[in-house]
Amino acid sequence: MKTAIVTDSNCGITVRQANELGIEIQPTPVLVNGNQYFEEEGFTQERFYEKLAKADTTVATSQPNPFDVAERWRRLLKTHDEILYMPLSSGLSETALTIKKMAETEPEFIGRVYALDNHRVSITQKQTVLDALKMFGEGKTTKQVYDYLMETGKYSSIYIALGTLKYLKKSGRLTPAAALIGTMLKIKPVLQNHGGVFDTYAKVRKTTEAKKVMTDALAHDLENDFKDLRAQGKMIIAVAHTQNYDEAVKFAEELKERFPDCQLEHVDPLSLSVACHIGPGALACGCCIRY
Repeated sequence: MKTAIVTDSNCGITVRQANELGIEIQPTPVLVNGNQYFEEEGFTQERFYEKLAKADTTVATSQPNPFDVAERWRRLLKTHDEILYMPLSSGLSETALTIKKMAETEPEFIGRVYALDNHRVSITQKQTVLDALKMFGEGKTTKQVYDYLMETGKYSSIYIALGTLKYLKKSGRLTPAAALIGTMLKIKPVLQNHGGVFDTYAKVRKTTEAKKVMTDALAHDLENDFKDLRAQGKMIIAVAHTQNYDEAVKFAEELKERFPDCQLEHVDPLSLSVACHIGPGALACGCCIRY
């Protein structure tokens, strides 16, 4: 049996990396001043941040069109027996549920396309892809990989500290009044995600405070929610950022020192579909199970 793996650009895997891994990326649309762009398709991170820096720029995101997803599936099923589709968490995108239903109800896809919804995003979604590749390399079937990833999806957490509230306001995710007060008081929220939507976890004023809050939160999860998995050596940690690479590398070294028994797997830029809402200067960390 030959299985195609398809994920979306929210996971942070570039097209070049996807080609090296032998998988495909379903691009997530980014809307800048009403114009639609696709990350890695002639629209780089550098171009995005150049546009984002302009005061009159408006940004938003959309999700992959189910029609485009179905067309990709039809193309791949001409050369593959099955497809494992691994999109952004349905907690952040209703489109994921639409696409999952399409895989489970359309006769041409039933039994041949497995649309995953294991509530992952960004660095934890990326680890899901790497786990799938490893399992297929061991000879696991598509159904076995799908079942494992669905069962273990809950074993993850993400924390992200924003550099500014400006872009949450721009994207309509924060009221102008709240953004103004937050900016005046120099408040930087730390958000959390445990498989659903992003919620406020804490409010800080300095990067050092944000890193401490996130590190302590990660420690709590690893010492409590994932204690047994950690003892088995199955938990990894990761770092992500938006135009904040130097700080991300420094933070990664701090986390490696704090959690020497957990492998640090990734230090990645966040996808543009995430950056649209949080802007530059963000710093994130997370942990999840690895196969």
